Amino acid sequence: MTTIDNAIIMAAGFGTRMRPLTYQTPKPLVKVAGQPMIESVIEGLHANHIKDISIVVGYLANQFNYLVDKYPGVKLINNPYYEKYNNISSLYVARHELRNTVILDGDQVIMNPRILNREFQGSGYAGVAINTFTDEWIMHVDAENNVVTCDRKGNDHGWRLYSLSKWNAKDSGQLKKLLEIEFEQLHHYDIYWDDIAMFDYADQFELKLLPINSGDIIEVDSLAQLDRLNTELGNNK
Repeated sequence: MTTIDNAIIMAAGFGTRMRPLTYQTPKPLVKVAGQPMIESVIEGLHANHIKDISIVVGYLANQFNYLVDKYPGVKLINNPYYEKYNNISSLYVARHELRNTVILDGDQVIMNPRILNREFQGSGYAGVAINTFTDEWIMHVDAENNVVTCDRKGNDHGWRLYSLSKWNAKDSGQLKKLLEIEFEQLHHYDIYWDDIAMFDYADQFELKLLPINSGDIIEVDSLAQLDRLNTELGNNK
């Protein structure tokens, strides 16, 4: 059993699918039911006694400054590459924070803080079982919940991958090394950081499925979805 030491929250991107709202506000600070999405993430972490939290910022970075004062243990890491490179750049600039670590995105709503429990068995990704087609990344696992393959272009069965993953110190060390190889030596700037463990170097990790339920995390991907959530959840979360 491994215990989470710290968290890395990705919050550097443009949030292009939420324009024009994100012209003025970075997507993680868009409010759902009256609360910025990233605050639901931070409060979920705090509820599980994870207070060493690094937030990787880039687009409209100054708007995140208030979080340092509001939430003890929060620190900001600037990603100078966010305008031109994919999210591998965000984990690359935060790579020295990798140990027994939970990594997650700031532009989602944590509805069930229990999924951020500090105790976990092995490195892996959160996933929700599906039985209808989705074009998201879909993991397939064996009887012991080891990830054996992942469909990049979706499927109608398996486990939909969510941007919540937990890493033990051993795998974090390997991930850090491979981030440096990909970014500094191979100059693979346009990949997702998850490509490293899930596809490009899958044989160097033994990833587990971390099962969660539908609705434990809400990923907000459109203005229409945002309006619907605000109606369903109310304006005073």
